[in-house]
Amino acid sequence: MTIYIGILLFSVFISAFSQVLLKKSALKTYSSFLREYLNFYVVPAYAIYFLAVFLDLIALKKVPVSFVPVAEASSYIFVLVFGKIFFHERFSRKKIFAMLLILAGIVIFVI
Repeated sequence: MTIYIGILLFSVFISAFSQVLLKKSALKTYSSFLREYLNFYVVPAYAIYFLAVFLDLIALKKVPVSFVPVAEASSYIFVLVFGKIFFHERFSRKKIFAMLLILAGIVIFVI
């Protein structure tokens, strides 16, 4: 079952990364409607998201459904970290507090 939990967490991780690609695309201006939705960022982002959903389905064969919301909560942490790395966003006190609450919730659930 450990492998399936790893697959689930990996799917959450790559799903968060696909959100980064979509945000990068949203920050640009495109010459046409078609280029806005079929570009270097959007197409791979949706392909990665499709892979994440596929991995979720594989993981759900063995991982208890009660664990899924906890794993999905880690995506908020991934998104915040990716925002810092790729967009140089700042961590406000509220964001740090929220991250700590999420981590505490995950730790409490796992213990």
